Amino acid sequence: MAQFNVDSSPPFGQRQSWPVGPRLVGGTTFTGKSALDDAQVEILAQACLQSLDAAKRVVVGWQRQGQSLADIYLRGIAPCARLVGQWWSADRLDFAMTTIVSAHLQQILHDFSADFLQESAQPLNGWAVLLLTEPGAQHSMGLFMLSEFFRRDGWTVTMAVPQDMAEFKRLFQADWFDAVGVSLSTDRHLQTLTSALRQLKESSLNQGVQLFVGGPMALREPARLKGMPAEVVAMEAPATVKWMRQRMPMTPLLAGHAVEV
Repeated sequence: MAQFNVDSSPPFGQRQSWPVGPRLVGGTTFTGKSALDDAQVEILAQACLQSLDAAKRVVVGWQRQGQSLADIYLRGIAPCARLVGQWWSADRLDFAMTTIVSAHLQQILHDFSADFLQESAQPLNGWAVLLLTEPGAQHSMGLFMLSEFFRRDGWTVTMAVPQDMAEFKRLFQADWFDAVGVSLSTDRHLQTLTSALRQLKESSLNQGVQLFVGGPMALREPARLKGMPAEVVAMEAPATVKWMRQRMPMTPLLAGHAVEV
């Protein structure tokens, strides 16, 4: 179980690979701030196939163009992950190559975390959020990105990747949380999670805990999540954080006591 409490190129087999575009990877001067379009996103994907250092150079190049890390996360890294998924579905990438790119993208989020949190950072607001994947999830990059936007908004964040339902329940019950978000990538645990979330909310330390579910399932098949005892959220990370903040009381509660902010 991975849990985060927050206070030379590899071989690619016989598959096709793409050269890294030198304009953003190697250049040091840029003229003006251009949009992160599909072409730029593909350059990042190509760089991720080459090496982590090449991918970082693309991100640094975007920063030199004037892009904020928030824009890079939302308009560069997130679309890159979707593009790689499309390549995988079209059999343009094998499992090993897809895993390498995903690992490089997630490592970029970790490596640029300190700088990201300094952009428009807000003071601590007294609220605590628990962010979980479904049990046994293979990917957590989207949830980690969401956790970064919550942190920057002043929340205390606990993020975890539980290996089974027993660990999922233990994490939910481990502390006082104002909100709990669950990222769903598959339908494997829908029935079990629907029942478990209902029971966990009833026995929660905070009877007013806000529950929400998101992730790929919320985007692809939101109707299948309507029976869950939680709000279905299919928004980008900043909009999700704003939406949750609007649902919070004016003064955060900690173990039943109001805290001034």
